[in-house]
Amino acid sequence: MKTIILVLVVAFAALALGAALTYLFFKRSTTGMLQKAKEEAEIIKKNKIVEAKEKFIALKQEHDKQMRQDEQRKQQREQQIQQREQQLRQQQGELQRSQNDLQQREQQLQQRSQQLDQQKKAADYKQQEIDRLHRQAQQQLEEASGISAEEAKKQLVEALKDEAKTDAMAYINEIMDDARLNANKEAKKIIIQTIQRIASDTTAENAVSVFHIDNDEVKGRIIGREGRNIRALEAATGVEIVVDDTPEAITISGYDPIRREIARLSLHQLVQDGRIHPARIEEVVAKVTKQVEDEIVETGKRTTIDLGVHGLHPELIRLVGKMKYRSSYGQNLLQHSRETANLCAVMAAELGLNPKKARRAGLLHDIGKVAENEEELPHAALGMKICEKYGEKPDICNAVGAHHDECEMETLIAPIVQACDAISGARPGARREIVETYVKRLNDLENMAMSFPGVVKTYALQAGRELRVIVGADKISDKDTEVLSFDLAKKIQDEMTYPGQVKVTVIRETRAINFAK
Repeated sequence: MKTIILVLVVAFAALALGAALTYLFFKRSTTGMLQKAKEEAEIIKKNKIVEAKEKFIALKQEHDKQMRQDEQRKQQREQQIQQREQQLRQQQGELQRSQNDLQQREQQLQQRSQQLDQQKKAADYKQQEIDRLHRQAQQQLEEASGISAEEAKKQLVEALKDEAKTDAMAYINEIMDDARLNANKEAKKIIIQTIQRIASDTTAENAVSVFHIDNDEVKGRIIGREGRNIRALEAATGVEIVVDDTPEAITISGYDPIRREIARLSLHQLVQDGRIHPARIEEVVAKVTKQVEDEIVETGKRTTIDLGVHGLHPELIRLVGKMKYRSSYGQNLLQHSRETANLCAVMAAELGLNPKKARRAGLLHDIGKVAENEEELPHAALGMKICEKYGEKPDICNAVGAHHDECEMETLIAPIVQACDAISGARPGARREIVETYVKRLNDLENMAMSFPGVVKTYALQAGRELRVIVGADKISDKDTEVLSFDLAKKIQDEMTYPGQVKVTVIRETRAINFAK
């Protein structure tokens, strides 16, 4: 028991000692932390005070700066106000001077008005005195001459009238004589100036075109087996294709430029495509013919736009484009018509007429040469008929029809078109009569063959030395082809004049066409 009490006493003593030691340690630690916190707080306080002082100084500087700027603006405002007041004082001074000047001028005007009134009164008095003296002198003259003033005036007017008539007649006669002397000279001058202002090319006409190829192996493919390809191409285009020893070239011969162009373009497409056989040839020729027709229309549109001719009927535009492939005595018809149109416009302007109408008439004057249905009419009359059909005005139609005196000239444009047509065609080197005669002979050959029944197509080849006639198989038999060939040859021999001989070839073929679907 004593042992337990002793242990408990020792334990309580140890606990008390530990508590005392703990208290002493905690007290010391707390005192250190408080001291450290006080030091840190003092440091923060000093920093805050410094920051506050710096901010205060910055705010004070900003305030001082703002005050200085306000003071400067205030001084500037005061200076502006002073300047404005000075300007107002100057304006008031100028206004005062202006008012003084106006008052002085008003006084001067009043004085001048009074002077004018006085001068007017003096002038009226002098005029009355002059009138009195004039009446007195007139009475004295009437008494001395024995006639009144009215009678003297009439006699004087009659004398002056006769003298004026005499002088006027002499002046008119002088002008007429001078006009007669200078009219021919002035007319020649206008024509020469018009020709000089229009530049044009000389004629260049041929009956052959050359198709260039890359190598001579293509020639064999164009000829085909036993010549079937070249025969099909000649039959489809109506030209003669000459394949000779000329290196890398094939000659296309024919008097019609449209046919030659179709043949050339067809050959180009066939060679590029590589498929050359009769069926393909006919297909390509038909396609190229359509392309050439489109090109003709496009050429007509470009020509009318270039010349400033508007409002033409589409068919007239197509015929204008067709002129590109037609020649007139070796002179390209489209170039001739363009040249004539420009000449007409220049000459009309020189003479004070309407240049637009003159240019329009000049462009259409040879439209009859490319008519689709070649009637038995001169080309001028046919052209007038075409223009009337497609709604051209009467003065244009008359100018077209009268440029070769086929009808009477009714407007001043008609003689201008006639003169300019002659100017364009009569230039040295402009035309070749031989080429036109040659083309006409070939046309006559084809037209003569077409006059026979059953003939479908005709082509004059080899410069008119061969006439190829294609007939319908359902209209003429094989036996009748021989008769047709003989009759046609005899008719050519009887009715035409030509050098050498003309070979007449009549072709009849039967085609059976079906479609596999």
